[in-house]
Amino acid sequence: MTVIRQDDLIQSVADALQYISYYHPVDFIRAVKEAYEKEESKAAKDAMAQILINSRMAAMGHRPICQDTGIVTVFAKVGMNVTFEGDMSLDDMINEGVRRAYNHPDNVLRASVLADPDGKRANTKDNTPAVINYSIVPGDTLEIDVAAKGGGSEAKSKFAMLNPSDSVVDWVLEQIPKMGAGWCPPGMLGIGIGGTAEKAMMIAKESLMDPIDIHELQARGAQTRSEELRLELFEKVNALGVGAQGLGGLTTVLDVKVVDYPTHAANKPVALIPNCAATRHAHFILDGTGPADLKAPDLEEWPDIAWGNDEGAKRVNLDTITPEEVQTWQPGDTLLLSGKLLTGRDAAHKRMVDMISKGEKLPVDFTNRFIYYVGPVDPVREEVVGPAGPTTATRMDKFTRTMLEETGLIGMVGKAERGDTAIEAIKDNKAVYLMAVGGAAYLVSKAIRKSRVAAFEDLGMEAIYEFEVEDMPVTVAVDSLGESVHKTGPVIWKQKIAEKSA
Repeated sequence: MTVIRQDDLIQSVADALQYISYYHPVDFIRAVKEAYEKEESKAAKDAMAQILINSRMAAMGHRPICQDTGIVTVFAKVGMNVTFEGDMSLDDMINEGVRRAYNHPDNVLRASVLADPDGKRANTKDNTPAVINYSIVPGDTLEIDVAAKGGGSEAKSKFAMLNPSDSVVDWVLEQIPKMGAGWCPPGMLGIGIGGTAEKAMMIAKESLMDPIDIHELQARGAQTRSEELRLELFEKVNALGVGAQGLGGLTTVLDVKVVDYPTHAANKPVALIPNCAATRHAHFILDGTGPADLKAPDLEEWPDIAWGNDEGAKRVNLDTITPEEVQTWQPGDTLLLSGKLLTGRDAAHKRMVDMISKGEKLPVDFTNRFIYYVGPVDPVREEVVGPAGPTTATRMDKFTRTMLEETGLIGMVGKAERGDTAIEAIKDNKAVYLMAVGGAAYLVSKAIRKSRVAAFEDLGMEAIYEFEVEDMPVTVAVDSLGESVHKTGPVIWKQKIAEKSA
């Protein structure tokens, strides 16, 4: 009988969550490096450069890869010969590890978990509770996979109950364009087929804990139907031309995982869950001899990329910007923003729109200003702000017309594409939408020189901040005429890839 001490499990979970907050899995870094080296799309190559540079900076500085430090998912395989020494339940031990990790004073992680999800949506302050899955297996160890899953990629999860004769490949290829870029490609797709609705979702999620090994599979060839699907989907999804950050390019997915499970004769449940460019997971085993010992990866695994962000870029002074200047920008232009930049995301937008509808004065003047969709990590030590990458912009689409027409706002900065309603509002008001790279939060934070809360302090990370930025890199994603690079880029690259394959 193996005895696992309560404190050893708590410490192991806490250490693993700190570890994955700043260390990408090495297989992921190798895969992105390979994709970067072969990429022919300048915009996509630049996005991957930022992801790789950000990852190396996070690894060296022990600060989060992404400002969205995720909701914790745990898969625990409990050996039948294991017992626990302590006075807490296994759930409580794991959640105490989460609590300690997210409140670690040297590397504070953003608390993103809200209780009462359809009501008050109150932040639990420590990112608990985790989503925990158990299986009881033969053996005398406790085997743990722990992951921190970003909300942007989780929001793009898909499920369908297909007819038995329906094509899984066709269904997946239909979903990818609908997912847009909010899941921050390049990343992985986890696909679960069979079982019941909840089983398909669970095996899809668990498959994302596996290492990237698609090239090994290509080399040896498929031996099962699941492996055949992996190879077919890897080729066909990348042929869609979505590319890094949805800008168009050769690599959309770094790997595709497919796991199946027996199902009812009348059913074919299929789940699709993406992992983003902030892929974060770790594996450890406890055998009763103490807490897990997670070895730091070799920094030589990270490519030393010199990112020339000022090559061909336009420098923009946000303090003197005019609507006329905004209207000269073209889709795909690289800009370096300097000056005062306001922030705001879901909760702040809802509150402002509610105030406008009641005729109340807003606490901040948005005239000729830009707003950045971000919820930053709290700073530590000498930092002005913690990692501060963009959040998914489509969640603000329903507020966009009101904000543009009622506040004097002329531009927005966020992650991924905008929906048709937002694009129409941007076009009608001759405004602009700029895209920052998702998965490059620590890199972005280095462009922020000052930060202060400007309004709604009670909203915590969702408050309105005023940042002073210097040379913050962005791309013009929707211009004042309503042209979107997230619509044109993938179309162009899908055609180019088809021509190369012909």
